[in-house]
Amino acid sequence: MYAALLSNRYLTSRLIPFIAIGAVGLCVALVVTVVSVMSGFLDMLKDSGRRIVGDVIVSTGLGGLPYYEELLADLRALPVVQGATPLIDTIGLLRMPYPHGPTKEVAQVQVWAIDPASLVKVTDFAEDLYWRPASGDAANALHPDDPRRSLDPEIVRDGETLTQSATGRSGIALGMHVSIGNARQADGSYLPRYGWFMPGHDVTLTVVPVSLQGRISEPREQIFPVVNEVQTGVYEVDRNRVFIPLSDGQRLLRLDEAPLYDLSAAPDENGNYPVIGRTPARVTKLLVRGTPGVHANDLRAEVERVYDAFTARIKKDGARTARAPEFVSVLTWEQQLRDLITPVEKEREMMRVLFSLIYIVCAGLILSIFWAIVVEKVRDIGILRSVGASRLGVMWIFLRYGLVIGLAGSAVGIALAWIIVRNINAIHQAIGSDAPSIMWMGAFALAAVSFVGLVRAALRRRILPMLLWLLATFVLGLVGALLFFHKGTLIWDPSVYYFSVIPDQVDWTTAWTTALGGVLFSVIGAAIPAAKAADIDPVEALHYG
Repeated sequence: MYAALLSNRYLTSRLIPFIAIGAVGLCVALVVTVVSVMSGFLDMLKDSGRRIVGDVIVSTGLGGLPYYEELLADLRALPVVQGATPLIDTIGLLRMPYPHGPTKEVAQVQVWAIDPASLVKVTDFAEDLYWRPASGDAANALHPDDPRRSLDPEIVRDGETLTQSATGRSGIALGMHVSIGNARQADGSYLPRYGWFMPGHDVTLTVVPVSLQGRISEPREQIFPVVNEVQTGVYEVDRNRVFIPLSDGQRLLRLDEAPLYDLSAAPDENGNYPVIGRTPARVTKLLVRGTPGVHANDLRAEVERVYDAFTARIKKDGARTARAPEFVSVLTWEQQLRDLITPVEKEREMMRVLFSLIYIVCAGLILSIFWAIVVEKVRDIGILRSVGASRLGVMWIFLRYGLVIGLAGSAVGIALAWIIVRNINAIHQAIGSDAPSIMWMGAFALAAVSFVGLVRAALRRRILPMLLWLLATFVLGLVGALLFFHKGTLIWDPSVYYFSVIPDQVDWTTAWTTALGGVLFSVIGAAIPAAKAADIDPVEALHYG
C-alpha cells in the first residue's frame, strides 16, 4: 500500500514528473507519426502496383508463349481466379508530334500491347484513364484552361477500347509523363503546356521484332492516334509506358498467327514454299487477378500447377506446330515490383531503427529525474527502511513510479500522434497558407504581457521570475515574428511529388510497439535510481539526511 501512496504523492506533488511524461509522449509521438506516414506511402505504392499488374504475372522471353488462349481458358476456369489477360511487353521508340518543324522528339518507351476487354478485369486500366469530361459543379471547379471542361465523351470509350471512334483506327494511350505536354499542378491535376494536348495527335511507334532464334529483324513502325493518357499512380510506370491493341503489337513484333512453310521443299513456279501448317500467335506475359480473399502466394501455386499441366498437354500433342517455352517466370505482384517496393521498405525500417534511438533519450531522462528525486528523498527512504520497508519494497516504489510515467507518456504520445496523422493534410494546408493576422497579433500581445511581467520581476529583483519572463517574452516574440513573415511553405508539393495527398492512417502496429518501448525504457531508466534507493542505509540516511 505504501508503494502506491508514495508513487502517487511523488507523481502529483511536483511539476517535474509531468515534464517527464511530456518528454516520453513527444518521443513516442515523433516515432509513430514519422513511421505512420512512411508506412502510408508504402501502402499507397503497393496498392498502385497491384492495381497495374494484378496478383500473379506469368512471363516468358521475347519469343513469346504460344497457345496462350488455351492457358487463359484453363486459368479462368479456376475458382480462385477473377480474371486473366494476355499482353506483350517490349521496348520501343515513340516519335512525338512536337516540336513544330521537321525535327521531332523521340522517346524510349515500354510498350504494352494489351487486350483492353480482359485487362480491365485484372487491373484498373479503365479507371486509370485520366482525361474524362467534367460537367456541372465539377467542371466549374476546374481551371479555365483544363481540357476536361469541354472534352468529347467519346474520349473515355476510345481509351477503354484503344480505338479512335471517329476514324476506327487503332489508338495508343500514353503514360501521363511520357509527353512533355502535361504540367502537374499544385493540386495534383494536369494542364496542357506548350500548346500540346496529346489526345488527337498522331505518334509513330517503332519496335524491333526478335525471332525465335534470337535474331533481330528489321524495325517496324506504325502511326497511332493518341486516344487518352493514363495515370497509374506509379511515376516510374507513367513516365515510360504506352498501351496499344494486342493485335497491332503481335503484328508489329511478328508474334501473330502466320503460315508455316517447309523450307526444305522446292518452291513452286511463283517461288513460294509449300505451307505445312500455321504458327500460333504469341504473347510475352499473362496477368492473373485472384478472387477477393485469395492470397497472391496461393494463387501463384495454382497458376504454376495449371501451367505445368498445360505444357505437358502441349508436349503430348504431336500435331502442334510450336512448343511451350522451356522456362517461364511465375511471380506474385510483390516479387514483380520488388525493385520499386524494396527500397521504400528498407527506408521505412531504417527510419524505425534511427528513431528508436529516442528510447535511449527517454531512459536517460527518467534516470536523471529519478536520481535527483532519490538524492532529495534520502531521509524519506531512511524512515521507510527504519519502519520495516524492505529493499525490494523501496525499489518497487521507484520502478512503479517509472512504469506510471511510461504508461502515461506513451498514452499521451499515441493520442498526439493520432491527432497529427489524422489531420496531417489540414496541418500541411495551414502551413502552406499565409498565417492569419490574428495569430501573429495574438503572439505579440502575449509577448507584451510577458514583458510587463519581466519588468515587474526586475523591480522586485527576483532572478528566477526574471529569467522565466524573459524566456517567455523571447519565445512569444520569436513566434510572432515567424508568423508575421510566414507567407506559406508548401512542404509536400503535389506538382513535384507523385502522390497528391499525405497518408493519414496511423500504423497501429508501430504505435503499440513504440508505446511498449516507451514504457520499457522508462522502467529501465528508473531501475538504476531505484537500485540506489534500495541500497541506502537507514541509519546513515537518518543521521546525515
